[in-house]
Formats: sequence, C-alpha cells, structure tokens
Amino acid sequence: MIRDRLAKWLDNPKLDAALDALVADNPGYDPWGYNPADIRPFTKLAYFLYRYFRPEIRGIENLPEGRVLIVPNHSGQLPLDGLVVGMACILEGKPPRLARAMAERWFPTLPFVNVMFSRSGVVVGDPINCRNLLEQENAILVFPEGARGSGKTWDHRYRLVPFGRGFMRLALQTKTPIVPVSVVGAEESIVSIHNSKTLADLLGMPYFPIHPLLPILGPLAYVPLPTKFYVDFGEPVYFEGPFGDEDEVIDTKVRVVMDRVQTMIDRRRAERPSIF
Repeated sequence: MIRDRLAKWLDNPKLDAALDALVADNPGYDPWGYNPADIRPFTKLAYFLYRYFRPEIRGIENLPEGRVLIVPNHSGQLPLDGLVVGMACILEGKPPRLARAMAERWFPTLPFVNVMFSRSGVVVGDPINCRNLLEQENAILVFPEGARGSGKTWDHRYRLVPFGRGFMRLALQTKTPIVPVSVVGAEESIVSIHNSKTLADLLGMPYFPIHPLLPILGPLAYVPLPTKFYVDFGEPVYFEGPFGDEDEVIDTKVRVVMDRVQTMIDRRRAERPSIF
C-alpha cells in the first residue's frame, strides 16, 4: 500500500517526457560517465526530494538555449539547493535542460554517491571539465561560493561569501552568458550553529556542521526540514573582455553577478510568507 502510494506520488508524465527528450538528444555515454538512459532511477530520487521541498520556480524562461553558466547562491549544508535547481531545469526548462553540476572534489570519494553523481551528469569542478562542457553547448550549474557557501552557519545565512573568479574567466573564455539564480529556503532546512573543523579534518570533509539539536536528536538532527524552496532565475548577463585579465578587473565583473544574486535573495526573503 505504501509502495503504491509512493509510486503514484512520484508519477509525473511531464518528468518522463523530459527524460525521454534528454535521451533522444544525447544517446550513449559521454567522457564523464553520464548517460541519460541511466539517470531515470536517480532522477526519481531527486524528484522525491524536489516535491518534498515544494519549490516555487520563477524566471525559468530566462534560461537561454545553448551554453550557459547557471550561478546560484549556495547553502543548506547538503547540496539540496543544487538538486532543486537541476530538477527545475529538467521539469520547467523549455526545452528540458540537464544542468551539469560542478561538484566539490571530495564527493567522488564517497561510495555510491560517486557513481550516482557521474551517471546523473555531475562533474568534478575542474576548469578544464567546465570549459569542455561549455564548448559542447551544455548548461553548467556552478556555485562560486564553494563549500564556504554550503557550510554557512545560522548567523551568516543568506549572506554571500565572496565568489571565486574561475566561473567568470570561463564565461569570458567561452563567451558564455551567466544566469544568476537565488535559492531561498535551504538555509532553514538544516541549521548549523558551528563548523567543527576538527571533525571535518578527521572525516576528510570540507566542513562539519553542528546542529543545535544534535545533543538531543543525534543523527536525526540532520534530516532536512520540509521548508519551502523559492528559486528565481534572473535575466542572463553577458560579459566581454580577455579571460586572462587582471584579478581586479575580473573581480569587478564577479561583483556584478554577486550583487544580482544578493538582490534576488533579499527580494524573495521579503516576499515569502513563511519558511514553510
């Protein structure tokens, strides 16, 4: 009975049609281990989490065809924000788009996760990988805040940490538009009040969040709350200039993207009625 209800809850003809379209466009494996024919079971799991967070998507029509860098804020301790943004591109994109996410280098060291990620189109966040994928007209999902963003503590929620320059140099090198994206709701799904660097180093992780209810709930404290996600896609931004320009010049361009993302975050936070 529970299995039947879950299957019905996850049944979505729109998702099935989108996955069929991805298979038709890109049959077979690519050099990074992605095969659209293999992603259906992983996508069903992602869709379960997508529905769990009940995301409201706005501005998806701003996603252009061809190569594009999708640049959101990063938060929530786990890459749930990336999952929701990626599913939005598949479900709501016209046509459906698979956003090839750039992942932290430690993810491929995790059993099962490494296979799931590679089969689903996730790629280690290496500039060469990103450039090659852009030159093949892919949509790339990149978080310039990196692990510093996803591991934010509660007192720094929704405040961007400085973006790296790599995404901007790649955009200039490959003449790729950048779509700024804001994600609101992830910060409240898993709360962290402290980053234990000792435990992070011991476990080989970029950070180890300490949840305020950890002493009471134990590992259950890290089960994400069903907060409502709000995802806004901004208008694409085009930059020109040499990709090897001085850091100060690149920083000025990076700041334009940061300001747009922060403005979108602030606007959405002011509009939402509650975190649920």
